Amino acid sequence: MVFTAAVKTFGTPGGTVRAVDGIDLTVERGETVALLGRNGAGKSTTIGLLLGLDTPDSGTVRLLGRDPEAAVRAGLVGAMLQEGRPIPRVTVRELVAFVASTYPRPLPVAEALALAGVSAYADRRVDKLSGGQTQRVRFAVALAGDPELIVLDEPTAALDVEARRAFWESMRSYTRRGNTVLFSTHYLEEADENADRIVVLDRGRIVADGSGETIRHAAAERNTAAGGQVSVDLPDDGAQGLELLPGVLGVEVRGGRALLRTEDPDATVVELARRGAVRGIEVGRVTLEDAFLSLTSPSPSTSPSPDGRAGHPKETV
Repeated sequence: MVFTAAVKTFGTPGGTVRAVDGIDLTVERGETVALLGRNGAGKSTTIGLLLGLDTPDSGTVRLLGRDPEAAVRAGLVGAMLQEGRPIPRVTVRELVAFVASTYPRPLPVAEALALAGVSAYADRRVDKLSGGQTQRVRFAVALAGDPELIVLDEPTAALDVEARRAFWESMRSYTRRGNTVLFSTHYLEEADENADRIVVLDRGRIVADGSGETIRHAAAERNTAAGGQVSVDLPDDGAQGLELLPGVLGVEVRGGRALLRTEDPDATVVELARRGAVRGIEVGRVTLEDAFLSLTSPSPSTSPSPDGRAGHPKETV
């Protein structure tokens, strides 16, 4: 999969919006890549370009050496998009068998059911399943054509913790076959646990690209906060004056706690102690969530995108 200077704009009542603004991205065969970004960052448009649902205004998108629409028609790509309703009065097995029949070289139905973890209820009607079960059926449908690449757009949205865990177990069964996965998610822990690479989008541009550790390091460098962060229960006077503490670069309030980004945690903690504000104090490194918030902050970034990929060439999707 190769995006080269891809641009996609849309007209709105307020003017023209660049949903994708000059993306350069290469995904290699066998990689699992997470696409992160705030709402409106360009994730869904990027996926639309990848699947041939949209065409770039300029630049190119190539998928498995082909035009995306041709790759999809050839059955090389499976997709699980956010939109979709259960089909009434058909069983899981019937639905997966029907979809498989539309592909030139489909996966055996029993194998698709097993990979998606839906064999136990294959003979139940799709419209009688729970939300988590329905989502896994949609995954089985995406696998039916035996694709080399599968694209998942917010695949675990609205699922509970147990259903999300079961879904990712099924997805890992698919990736162990050497296939390629690109997924978007709002759950940062999912990206950290299930992706080889994390690509962070902001305003249609890639602002970070690498492992979770690389992203955290990039955020620390951007904030000059190599020391990390200090969190503490809010003092009686709230967050007032916390931004003036030694070393503090930024303050965020989450519930009843204050999160302080600091370049000198020791100096910050000493001053908090002097003020008696030490309830629930914790010192730690920048988390992936903190890195994400920092890299997609309202202030525009002029730094080059960090890249955690190895330098040796590999076969691209």
